[in-house]
Parts: sequence; C-alpha cells; structure tokens
Amino acid sequence: MFSRLIHNLKILPRWVIVCIDLSILAFSALLAYLLRFNFSIGDIAANDFRTGILVYTASGALAIFITGSYRGIIRYTGIQDGVRIFYMLVLNVGLVVFANLVLHYNTGRNLIPYSVIFIALLSSFLFLFNYRLLVKYFFAYYRNAITKRSNILIYGAGQSGMITKQVIEASSTMRVVGFLEDDTNKAGKALSGAPIYFNRSRSNIEDLLISLNVDELIITVKDLPFDRKSEIVDCCLKHQVKIRTIPPIERWVKGELSLNQIKDVNIEDLLGREAIQLSNEHVSRELAGKVICVTGAAGSIGKEIVLQIINYRPIKVVLIDQNESALYDLELELKRFSNSVAIFPYLADITNHDRIESVFKEHKPQIVFHAAAYKHVPMMEGNPSEAVLCNILGTKHLADMAVKHAVDKFVMVSTDKAVNPTNVMGCSKRISEIYVQALNNQLERQGVRHTLFVTTRFGNVLGSNGSVIPLFKKQIQEGGPVTVTHPEITRYFMTIAEACQLVLEAGAMGKGGEIFLFDMGQSIKILDLAKKMVQLSGLEPGRDIEIVFTGLREGEKLFEELLGDRENTISTHHPKIMKARVLEYEYAEINNYIELFWDLLNDRNELKMVALMKELVPEFKSNYSRYEVLDRKK
Repeated sequence: MFSRLIHNLKILPRWVIVCIDLSILAFSALLAYLLRFNFSIGDIAANDFRTGILVYTASGALAIFITGSYRGIIRYTGIQDGVRIFYMLVLNVGLVVFANLVLHYNTGRNLIPYSVIFIALLSSFLFLFNYRLLVKYFFAYYRNAITKRSNILIYGAGQSGMITKQVIEASSTMRVVGFLEDDTNKAGKALSGAPIYFNRSRSNIEDLLISLNVDELIITVKDLPFDRKSEIVDCCLKHQVKIRTIPPIERWVKGELSLNQIKDVNIEDLLGREAIQLSNEHVSRELAGKVICVTGAAGSIGKEIVLQIINYRPIKVVLIDQNESALYDLELELKRFSNSVAIFPYLADITNHDRIESVFKEHKPQIVFHAAAYKHVPMMEGNPSEAVLCNILGTKHLADMAVKHAVDKFVMVSTDKAVNPTNVMGCSKRISEIYVQALNNQLERQGVRHTLFVTTRFGNVLGSNGSVIPLFKKQIQEGGPVTVTHPEITRYFMTIAEACQLVLEAGAMGKGGEIFLFDMGQSIKILDLAKKMVQLSGLEPGRDIEIVFTGLREGEKLFEELLGDRENTISTHHPKIMKARVLEYEYAEINNYIELFWDLLNDRNELKMVALMKELVPEFKSNYSRYEVLDRKK
C-alpha cells in the first residue's frame, strides 16, 4: 500500500507545488517578523504583520508564475532549480520593495520593514530549496530500499565521470558505488558523494569488484592506454561484470550525455595493441587541391579512404565501383557531409576498357587509390578465373591507364595473404604487386617523369565486409554456435581507420616501387577473440554459446605473414611503417605471363590458370585445396 502510494506521488501536480511554495513564503514572512522583533507579540502587531505577510505572499505568487519556479520535477532537483528559486525570490523582493516605496511616497510609512524583507528572503530560499532536496533524497532512499538496483563503478573521476554519475542517478535501476582512478591525488576523496578508489593493480581492481558487488563498470576516460583498458576488461570478464563506455564529448547529443548513449565495449576497442597515429601533414600536402580517383570506393576500405580523403580538401573525388546499391549509399552519405568537394560516382567494372578510359579522359585524376579487388579466400578458391580477371588483369588495366593518362601516383591496396600465398586470392594479389612494381621500375629506367606506383600491405581489418567480427556478432545474436575453423588459427588485426591512414600515408611518402607494411603488433588467436566476444555480450562460452570448430577452409592458413622468406624490411621516417625488400621481376617477363592469362580465360581452363600462377610465384603452395595436386606434380 505504501509502495503504491509513493509510486503515484513520483511527480507532484504543479498546483500542489505552488501551494507548498506559497505556504513556505507565508511562514518565512511570519518567521522574519518573529526574529526581527524578538518574538514580542506587541511589537509584531504594531507593525501590521498580517498585511505584511499577505503582501509578501501575494508578490511571491506573481514571481512564481513569472519565473516558472514551480516547473521543475522535485525528485530531480539540482543547481538549476536552486538558481530559478533565487531569481524568483529576488523578483519577489523587488515587488515588495516597489509596494513599500509607493506606500511610503503616499503615506510616509512602509508596508513591511526592510529588515523583515531581508530575513524573509534568506529563510524563504533556505526552506524552498531544502524541502525540494529533502523530497529528492526521500525518493532516492525509497528507490534504494524498495527497488533492486545495479551497482555501477565508474572508471575516471573527472568531469565526464561526474556527468555520467548524474545521468545514472536519474535512473531508478542503477546506482554509483564509487569511482576508480589512476591519479593518486584523487584517491581517498569523494566526488558527488561517491568514494574514489585508487587503481593500484589488477588484484586491487578484482578486490573492488567483489567487495562493492559491482554489476557494471563504465569507462569514462578518453584515450585510455590499451594495456590499462585490456587489464580492466579482463578483470571484469573474469568476474562477469558488464563493461560499458561513453562516447567522446563531441558526439554527445546537443552537448549532453544521455543514458542510451552509454554503450557496451566493442571488440574493436580491444584489437590487441595501441592504435598507430600517423602524420596528417604529409597527407595534406599530397591531397589538397588534387583530383583523386578511388576504385572499389563503396567497399569497406574504399569507403573509409574516401571519407578520410575529403577531409584534406581535394578539388574532386571520382568514385568507381560495380556495386550499385553500396555506391548509391556512399554518394548520399558524402552529400550530407561534404559540400566543398565535388563527388563523381561511376558504376563501372575496372576491366571495362572503354568505360575506364572515358572516366580518366574526363576527370584526369592525379592520384589513384586502387582498392577494388575480390578478397574472400574460399570464394576465389572456387572461382579462380574471377580472381585473375579482377585482381590481376583489372590491376594491370588500371595501372596501364594511369601511365597513359599521366597520373602522378598510383597507390595499390594489397594484403598479407600475398606473402607465401596458400590460396588463389593471395597469389593474385602478389602478382598484382609484382606487376605494378615492375612497371614502375621499367618507367624509371626510361629516365622520364612517370606515374609512381606504391603498394600497401596489411592484415585483416576489424569490421570490414565479410570479416570474422561481423560473422561472430551475427552468430552470437542468433544464439550460436560460433564457428571457428581451427583452435590454433591466428590473425593480425587493425581498424579500418588505421588501414586507410596507412594507404594515405604510403601515398604521401612513396617515391615509386615500394611495398609498405605496418608494424601490426602481435597476432591474435581467433578462438580467444570468439570467447571474448561472447563474454562481452554478457554470456558464457561453452554454457550459453557453443564454440564449434569447422576445419580450415580451402586455401586458408593457420598463421598469416607480412614478409616472405626472401624478403626483409627497410625502415622509414615513421617507426611503425616499414618498406619490404622483395624479389623484383623484369617488366617484360611479368607482362608476358599476364598476357597468357587472357588466353587461359578465353579457354576457361582454370587448372592451367592456377598452374601458371604457381609458375610465376614459386612460393605459392596450395593449402586444403584441390589445387594441391599441382604442387605434387611440380
């Protein structure tokens, strides 16, 4: 019965608040008379206290409606409500003083002594603000006593942490039990009533999670070092504590944080190393005021390249892709975010000579970023002719077109699967690397100004189309099982933004003929990745979600490599970017091989096609593939 009554009174009607406020104003005026005249009834009556109280209360009613001080929800009372009450009381005093002056001018006496007015002002503010706080804390106590609430620990006792606490306190289902801080100066103190604990060590974090019975930890620190974030997340996962984070301040809606903006930590936030920061100065000099062409512009990598490019103010960006829907969506997105850069989308196949020729003739691109390719290993293993047509012949076609139309620089996106390839896709990308490097060297020997060809090589991209992360997310949402090909399989990972920064930086620093690669840190075991994703979803691997091993797919490696057996690296001006020293080919030799692929495509002889790829790239050894027979024959 009491619980139902409290629930119904959660938000008081405004007329009730007005009546309470007027009663407090009247009582404050009476108290002011009593204090001013030392509780002497005779003196109080001689100063016509009834009229004074009536005038003070009536003026207060007018001030309340003018300032709207009754509009706040009492159980959420804060500083702003106190300021509104103060403004109301100042206006009330002004009205009373005005009435005093009018009466004094006409009769020579005052309605209310000014000392009474001053005392009433102080007591009114004290009672009006504190009764609201009392109601607020009463409901807070009620929620704590009656409602089951989650215990929240906030990492970061700064401004973002304090705002997060205020947002959480507005919820009836959560309460903040403390803050966790790395700053020793803050440790042992309190912020907004919650204690601040010092993050001394991993064991210290675990002890806090247990002793405070923490249900959820919210990270509010921007640019938290990866090692620290990883340590916190591992502790939380071990004790089945949910981890969430807040967005950067610039992404808060209208500058304010709301409860629904506090999101779960994504696996992308835990990629296994510190994010690599690159210099924008080189890139800006390279791209500003230029005509840029991006192939495969609607894909994961191509799209991010385009979005980063437009920040450097090129004259125009030419988009080429054969995916109609994705290209249309990209065009709409660019129109919303970029009004200063001209965008020209072209639905085209990079192997279509006439179509590509017309685009290059019309726009005369100065820099080409070539991201168009088929990339899925099992799909290309089953369709090698398409890998040859798009990845090899498409790249040759674009490279030759770049030379013909005097493009300044051609930057090709490659993959770590091109290193000691075990599948058709990886080998097709290695042949593409060989061709553009040989073409660059051939032009360089001619001693004339020519197109500079640069290649970038990196590992798997988190969240890209068809990558393992979206697949695992989908499988977890569907209740499992999560499928992993092999318990020991590992991969290198980077974010899409990092991968595209590498492409742009390579385009800026490249002098022609280089293959750039990233220091990608430690490789990650896919099984560990799957387990962590299940745990981040609030589930337990093996109990809530099964993890099933399906066996390696055709052409799949257990371990990816960034350098081949006959390769080593040369350092660059950036400590995290290296240049691969690779086996180089003569242009005439590689060109003759690639011309043979046209004949094999026309004959539709895929076995001979793969055999030719193995002849051109001797380190290509098929793995879990029907083309292993060609290795045995060799």
